[in-house]
Amino acid sequence: MSHFNKSKMLVMLHDIPGIGWKTIKRAVDARLWQRASLDSIEPWLSAGFRPEQANQAAKRFSECQNGYDFIIKKYLQRSASVITVDSAEYPDGLRNIHEPPWVLYAIGRLELLNRPAVSIVGTRTPTAYGRHMTEQLASGFAERGLTVVSGLAKGIDGIAHEASVERSGSTIAVLGTPIERIYPPQHASLFRRIAKQGLLLTEAPIGTAFHPGLFPLRNRIIAGLSAGTVVIEAADRSGSLITAEQAFSFDRELFALPGPVTSPKSNGTNQLLAYGKARVIRSTEDWFKHLPYMDMESITQNGSLLATNGLESLSEDERSVYEILLDQPCSADELHELTGMSLGHLHAVLINLCINRKVQQQHGATYTVI
Repeated sequence: MSHFNKSKMLVMLHDIPGIGWKTIKRAVDARLWQRASLDSIEPWLSAGFRPEQANQAAKRFSECQNGYDFIIKKYLQRSASVITVDSAEYPDGLRNIHEPPWVLYAIGRLELLNRPAVSIVGTRTPTAYGRHMTEQLASGFAERGLTVVSGLAKGIDGIAHEASVERSGSTIAVLGTPIERIYPPQHASLFRRIAKQGLLLTEAPIGTAFHPGLFPLRNRIIAGLSAGTVVIEAADRSGSLITAEQAFSFDRELFALPGPVTSPKSNGTNQLLAYGKARVIRSTEDWFKHLPYMDMESITQNGSLLATNGLESLSEDERSVYEILLDQPCSADELHELTGMSLGHLHAVLINLCINRKVQQQHGATYTVI
């Protein structure tokens, strides 16, 4: 009998350089954690691993529990948590995105992973207009109880995080580097503040070599964690447009700040608006006007939800989902089919119901009434 379960297998494979998302998917599809001989290359080869990958996996799994314990210890020493796709803490918003991360590493408040959130992205070199609007929007969202998600990059990302923590709001920084690396270095102080007040999150295991390709990969996490993404300023080939495209493809809401037609830094955002992919955002009211179910009027200044006993506080969509779940437990996909709601909208509705303690998520992303 194997010494491993699925989560342990994921943690160990994810820690091996050269073994990526698709290769791990082969191991999951083959249910290799149930095999008894993972210290030999045969099961790995039969699952479709390349010979060098099979050798690496067999060597790692020959260490049995000691190998797993060594990995976990690396993160515990840094006060970090290891979250697999089967963990209760795994964010529901990432389950339905393209190539959801098998493993995440986090420092800070894990409860933020399933709180109502808004993603804010934009250029690394904002104009005074972009800086002002980022501060205004991020602080406004924080004051209304939403968690602000961004990527800790220079420019718009850092401004959004700063504005959130200054309003005692919660924020999630999705890193393009391992959890132990502060990048960019000038955000060292902000990095430490977020570790205490918010959440640092990454898909990259400790020891991962720095390379630019990690940053586009993390963009799908930024887009997936929230009900919608706000693009502040973005030039024609800005990386922020990758996040915008991913939010659009995930059926999440997309907003863009209009800018002067003479400003190259607004070319990308203006195009999103011109092509009908994004809605105009001028203030937080534009967000809440379109997404009234995320208007957290019952949230206190520190972001905790006031308990309510009745259903009066639920929106029409929240009540519809609640009534369906009264009859039987359902997965998010089943609720999507039954309600006709977009997945992004449905995700936000389910989060609000969970926070209101009306429903709970069980293992396997099934929701039931409490």
